Amino acid sequence: MSEEPSERFARSFTPSQPTPLAALESYEVPEKLSYRLKNWLLGRPLINEELSSERLGKPTALAILSSDVMSSSAYATEASLGVLVPAVGIAAYHLIVPVSLLVIVVLIFVAASYLEVIRAFPKAGGAYIVARETFGLWLAQIAAASLFIDYTLTVAVSVAAGVDAIASAIPALVPFITPIGVVFVIGMAFGNLRGLREAGRTFALPTFLFIGSMLLMIAVGTVRALVGHIHHYAIIAPGAFPAGKPGGGLLVGASVFIVLKSFASGGTALTGTEAISNGVSVFRDPQVHNARVTLIWMSVILGTLFLGVSGLAATTHAVPYLSGAPTVLSQVAQAAFGQSSVGHVLTVILDISTTAILTLAANTSFTGFPLLASFAATDGLLPRRFRERGHRLVYSTAIVIVAAIAIVLLVATNSNINSLISLYAIGVFTGFTIAGSGMVRYHLIHKEDHWRRRAIVNGSSAILSAIVDIVFIVTKFTSGAWLVVVVVPLLVFMFTRFRRRFEREAAALEEGVAAACEAPAARTHVVLLFVDRVDLATARAVQYAKLLLPDALRAVHLVVDAQEATTLRAEWEQAGLANLELELVECPDRRLRRGAAEVVLDAVASGSDVEVSAIIPHRVYGRILGPLLHDQSAVQISQVVGELPHATAILVPYRVRTRSARTTVTAKARRTTLGTKAPELTDGTTPVSACTPRRQATVVGRIAAVRTRTLDGMPMSVARLEDATGGILLVFPGRRQVPGIAAGATIRAAGTVGEFQGRLAMMNPSYEFLEPAHQES
Repeated sequence: MSEEPSERFARSFTPSQPTPLAALESYEVPEKLSYRLKNWLLGRPLINEELSSERLGKPTALAILSSDVMSSSAYATEASLGVLVPAVGIAAYHLIVPVSLLVIVVLIFVAASYLEVIRAFPKAGGAYIVARETFGLWLAQIAAASLFIDYTLTVAVSVAAGVDAIASAIPALVPFITPIGVVFVIGMAFGNLRGLREAGRTFALPTFLFIGSMLLMIAVGTVRALVGHIHHYAIIAPGAFPAGKPGGGLLVGASVFIVLKSFASGGTALTGTEAISNGVSVFRDPQVHNARVTLIWMSVILGTLFLGVSGLAATTHAVPYLSGAPTVLSQVAQAAFGQSSVGHVLTVILDISTTAILTLAANTSFTGFPLLASFAATDGLLPRRFRERGHRLVYSTAIVIVAAIAIVLLVATNSNINSLISLYAIGVFTGFTIAGSGMVRYHLIHKEDHWRRRAIVNGSSAILSAIVDIVFIVTKFTSGAWLVVVVVPLLVFMFTRFRRRFEREAAALEEGVAAACEAPAARTHVVLLFVDRVDLATARAVQYAKLLLPDALRAVHLVVDAQEATTLRAEWEQAGLANLELELVECPDRRLRRGAAEVVLDAVASGSDVEVSAIIPHRVYGRILGPLLHDQSAVQISQVVGELPHATAILVPYRVRTRSARTTVTAKARRTTLGTKAPELTDGTTPVSACTPRRQATVVGRIAAVRTRTLDGMPMSVARLEDATGGILLVFPGRRQVPGIAAGATIRAAGTVGEFQGRLAMMNPSYEFLEPAHQES
């Protein structure tokens, strides 16, 4: 026969027997629907020790970290021609190669500078870290602001250029470029949220397909140009940039301002060069060597692709179009591959691979921005959430933020790359300048081998980058560069405010800690139990209140409705609680939070040395409809009471179960659902579940927890070792800490099995380390 609610309520007040340890081991903890959905979308969560398995080899790292800088070779030449053609017409094709060579000179110095950055800062380099370590946070904040802008714009610019490329191959898609771009950004974010290993597999093929297609196009086009079998375009065409008239002189009629503006536009080819120095930590060992080799290969390939496209554009007279389609690269490919069926197929393959890499180039931001944001958050420049690794060991918050900003930019500009390019590159060249200057200071301080030569390299990079930055600001100021000039100081101001707030909060929490710990406790402890109705939640709260052993225990009901208060008093006495006084406090304005605060303050003021604990039953309903169907007065009262002097608010939750929990994780299952690999059992090794008291055993497992406690005045270190079958305590009497015994370490321990506080334990076991505790790079 089913139990009546009143019987369950009465039984809940009777002393209960201790719960058996076996029952606690199998207790079911319900999982949230959002967590189950996350597992379905992203896969199982990765644990910290699996971070090392997410490291990248050189080819995969090249695909992931250089997709941005590689892809810029697809539009940098077009950006330069977009400035020159309206100014000097056909003469632009005489200037494009010299302008491209100037950009490559800057690339050589910047790449050489970052080789030194990687060597000096092997864990993580980049402008932010270099500035922080050499100049301090005041300049690092400028580097961070500049790179934040660059990373977010990289996503928007790359995707906008990518959809232009696919529209060149499929003109019918032109009206839908913005929705397509948004879908690409969401897909990129999803791939990165799944983790680096999956992202590497996704991005490697398109990157290498693009590089291969570009090299083939350059080789075939060069041969056809040498034998005179390459097509030339008319520079006057419907929809193309209006062509100016050439003049005389060295610059064929173009002003120095125009040439510098074209040079600045072509400088977008270098955006993303810093990504490898920012991502040294994602390389496999030896990290520094692999990162430097990858950076060299990236620079060589970029220079080849950029100069090759510029040379063929000069030969074919490919024309930039106002709509962005067809692209200059697509026109060059058509001329290089010819009009045959094979040539058409190769052109389509190049267009598709260009779309893929331009879209995937945004991955540089999805990789670099989260790392940079984690450094900034650690230094107090951003909220702490930016330094927390998520479900798949990636910085999920930063990935979601950069995707959201990119989508806003795409929608706001209708994916027009000409609108976005004006905001581009200033941030990254500011970073180049700061990184080079910081490395000069580093060499002057440390004076390592060949420091003078290295200082010259870094200094030259800083000077050249500063010149490009100034040129870009001056030539692009009225085209939108002014916005970046305004946003950078605003970001620096925000970083400063965040850091000052964190410093004030830390000071407030740390001041007088020792004195507060030694201060005598209050002589009188009053517990107030807030009651709104008599049910199992209230019963649980009453039990907990009694465990506190207060000097005075009072039940309080805030009277909003007199009739309900009368009914409550009757139910209170009927439940056998007449010995616990129920105090009815008038609350005529129905402001429960203020009424509760007044009751607590009155109790605090009842004596000269009183501490008050306010116990508030908290009924936990369904996670979806619960907050909608029920008020949150318990939480609201606890928030107000918790801010009062000499008062502590304690929520006592009671889970209202209307049906069985669907998906649960047990204490035992926790050891396997996170993907922990059970250590291999060797001869003589016993599973923890098979250990029995008063017998010798050798166990292998991971240290799940370590604590230090004192028993009869003697300190002892207690570690919990777990394998896939169970857990056992390793007790080290007389020691507050055992070197190497830390959470996450994998060890083999041997000793006599006994019991400690009702659990299986080994006292002073012998042990050896199989794997040290994980430490994130």
